[in-house]
Amino acid sequence: MIKTPLKKSDLSDIQFTNWVDRWLPRGWRPYARLARLDRPVGTWLTLLPCLAALVQAAGGMPDVLRLVVFSLGALIMRSAGSTANDIADRKFDAHVERTRFRPLASGALRTRQALMFLLAELALAAGLLIFLNPLSRWLALSLLPLVFVYPLCKRFTHWPQVPLGAAFNWGMLMAWSDTQGTVPAGSIAMWLGAITWQVGYDTIYAYVDVADDARLKLRSTAILFAEKGRQWIGGFYAATVLFWTLGGWLLSMSPLYFAGMLIVASHLAWQAWQIDVSQPGLNFKLFRANITTGVILFASSICGTFA
Repeated sequence: MIKTPLKKSDLSDIQFTNWVDRWLPRGWRPYARLARLDRPVGTWLTLLPCLAALVQAAGGMPDVLRLVVFSLGALIMRSAGSTANDIADRKFDAHVERTRFRPLASGALRTRQALMFLLAELALAAGLLIFLNPLSRWLALSLLPLVFVYPLCKRFTHWPQVPLGAAFNWGMLMAWSDTQGTVPAGSIAMWLGAITWQVGYDTIYAYVDVADDARLKLRSTAILFAEKGRQWIGGFYAATVLFWTLGGWLLSMSPLYFAGMLIVASHLAWQAWQIDVSQPGLNFKLFRANITTGVILFASSICGTFA
């Protein structure tokens, strides 16, 4: 049971006592925080489903070069997406408890500096394209509109988590296109499951900011679901298990994969049962618990390649 409440200060995005302050020169620190290098949860949540897709596409462990390229791609594109988000939300972030110390919201960086940094991140990501096949390059380029549209979505829809989930997990489709030269129906089912999973866990995260977002007239699934968050999140988690089970069947995974899906279902059901929309600290911890979900998916995919 995780019922211990966090202090209000613990909900802040920025902690000034971590490795960024100990090891990096002062001028580099705002950029490291803008890229979320000090908060790797989002990178793991991006990378783990992508690694699972690489394993499924390869029918076992993928080659080392592909692992390195996709791991760097997850890191860089998650950082670029975070930078674009902070640029778009810089005026709102200054009025939200969790985000008010972010580099742009606090004034540690100027918008022009952040834009130049974003261009550098995108240039690094573009450099990885030389290692991909033509289909994967086109898929990578088609991701860019989602990266730039997502930060604006909370201004006009309660469902910003949907484009976020599509963008976050785009690497799952590219893993197949680069490994097999095609994107089969099973891989699309796995990707859809990752989107519903992200809608679920990012809604949990959104409950941390729900009061500030409502005051600023921003929109989110947490505001839309209100007190019925547990039921809605449980529904999205159930859809996740169904999509991933269907995907595993279409991709001819072995019985061990489906045993792993039972563990995923149990873990997500535990999360849904624990949710309390009135406890931001609890919801923050439940959000972070989804790294475990990603690890189980990855392990299940490895096991599922064995006959």
